[in-house]
Parts: sequence; structure tokens; C-alpha cells
Amino acid sequence: MNTPCRIRWTAFTIACALVAGQPAAAREIARKQKPAAGVNLAGAEFGQPSGKAEKDFHFPSEAEFAWAKKKGFAVVRLPFLWERLQPALEKDLNEGHLALLQESVARARAQKLSIILDVHNYGRWRGGPIGTDIVPDRAFADLWRRLAQKFGGQSDVVFGLMNEPHDMKAATWAKSAQAAIDAIRATGACNLVLVPGVNWTGAHSWKKDGKYGANGEAMRAIQDKGAHAFEFHQYLDADWSGTSGQCRKKDEVVAALSVATDWLRQNKSQGFLGEFGASDNEQCREGLDAMLAHMAENADVWTGWTYWAAGAWWPKDYPLSIEPKDGEDRPQMKVLAKWTGGALPNACPVARKTRKKK
Repeated sequence: MNTPCRIRWTAFTIACALVAGQPAAAREIARKQKPAAGVNLAGAEFGQPSGKAEKDFHFPSEAEFAWAKKKGFAVVRLPFLWERLQPALEKDLNEGHLALLQESVARARAQKLSIILDVHNYGRWRGGPIGTDIVPDRAFADLWRRLAQKFGGQSDVVFGLMNEPHDMKAATWAKSAQAAIDAIRATGACNLVLVPGVNWTGAHSWKKDGKYGANGEAMRAIQDKGAHAFEFHQYLDADWSGTSGQCRKKDEVVAALSVATDWLRQNKSQGFLGEFGASDNEQCREGLDAMLAHMAENADVWTGWTYWAAGAWWPKDYPLSIEPKDGEDRPQMKVLAKWTGGALPNACPVARKTRKKK
């Protein structure tokens, strides 16, 4: 793939590669670059694909982006549904839904926030798995080609290929992801691309060779000369699903995340924790703090994170929510605030000024 040089991102990844696999003292250089801190602003993925805006689903308001900035976050992950954006495969994007995406990008940019466009479809379109005759790789690549044509070269826009693919072969998914990456780069887009694995892209199971194969093997086949990172999700409850308000002990949580950390360093790759979340009890807050400390300690391979989740449409009793309750911060926010301050490196070229001849 022919992609232009990304000065800042390339410098960052080279520095990380130089220290990968070295003793802890040698990684101090990379630790000066804090992982970018962010939050998911959920709502645009709510409801059925046929739903109506502000009735069945909700894109974040200006106030929600302003809140994210005020809390010290540098990145917002924006989940949305593929079917609403592209009602027919390999056909034009829906202009109305595209306008909502563009408005969200503008709102994030007004707050100097990076934004991740997260196709929140679990590896499917209208229930059909990507990489099959129902939803062939070319259709997935077509979606990302069109998005890259709209948002390519905007360094504050990150391309999140797909949320939590599952029940599909890791090797099959790797080919689908590669097709999307190739389509993005063919447009000349230099944006950071986040590449998930299968099995809900869990950090704890990344190297596990089960029914669908191991992400740790399949994802080594990904080729991209541009800026990319592997996206992981890691919840803290007993089955790692994020469906319970209870959490495992912090040592277990860090051990789960360390599976991804070790793989990233061994493969000289970058990682991004796209989803993690916990309720407000003491053991959960200790686990959150330990995870964030682990990523900061291993900033040579962890480029950033986005907590799950905030969003104005969450019910007040949703245990993982950090949406303010009755105007007050949730207890989890106090933990997250300790680890804000980092921002994503610029993935796109920096224009060079040409000197005028005397």
C-alpha cells in the first residue's frame, strides 16, 4: 500500500518498537507519552435499524461533547449502526444519517476532541455475517471506502472498523478486516484505523485457540503501512462480559489485560482499549484503577482507551454509566480522572512549509 509518511505517528511507533521487549527501565521514553483518555458516548447505536433519530436513537449533543472535554477526555468513541448509514450494501450512504455523523465530528472538533467512528454491528449487517455470500468482504470494504472518502485525511477522526465481531473464524475475519484497511488506504486516507479481533475482541481471550481460532495468530496477518492499532475490550465481571455490577479482584483484571499487553509487545504493535467498564462499588473501582495504571505503565504499546460508557439516554440505574446523576459525577469518574491528560498522536502528514526563493 502506498501511504504518505505520518511524521508524528511514525516517530511514536518507532520509539515504541525500539523499546519493545526491553527491561522496564528502557521503556521510560515511551511512558512519557500517556495513553489517550476517552469515553464512549452511546446512543446512536440504540434501537432497531429502522428507528428514528431522537425517538429510537440519539446522537450526542453539543453539551455532551463539552462535558467530555471538561472531564479531561481527549477522545470520544461514537457507536452507530451500519444499516442506518448504508441501507443497501455497496450503495450510496444515507445522506441524512451521514449528516448526523458529520455533525458529531464537527461537535467533537469544536471541543478539540478526537472522535472514533465505531461501526457498532458485531461483525454483521442485517444479521448476515461479514465474509460470507450474504455480506461479502467487498461490501464491508465498500462501506469503509465511502467513509474514507468523506473523512480521510482528518487526523482527529479515527476509523473503528467494527465493534466486537463474534461467532466467526478469526482467520476469516482477518481477511475481512484487511479488505477494509486496503480500501481505506486506496483512497489515500492516513487516519488511524482500529482493528478488532473476533470473540468480542476480548483481551483475556486474545491468544486462546477455541472454536473460532486464536486472534493472536490470525491478526498477525494484518498488513498496513499506515497508522493502526488493535482494538481490545475488557470488562471486569466474572465472565468478562460487562453484564454484571460485580467485579473480579484487581489482580485478575490486570492479568486479563496483560494477555494483550504481552502480545502487543511481542508483535511490536499498538493497542487501544475501546471498551471497559465497571460499577461503582469499591472492588470495581480498584479494578478500574489497576487497569488504567497498567496501561500507563505500558504506554509503549497502549496508545489509548475509551471507557464504556456515558450518554444522555442511559437509564440512571445502568451500573457502568458515568453519565452524571442528578448533576453529580459517578464514583467511577474520580478514578478515571486520575489518568486523563494523554492524547492520540497525529496519524496524518504534517504539511511542510516551502521556503520562498530570494
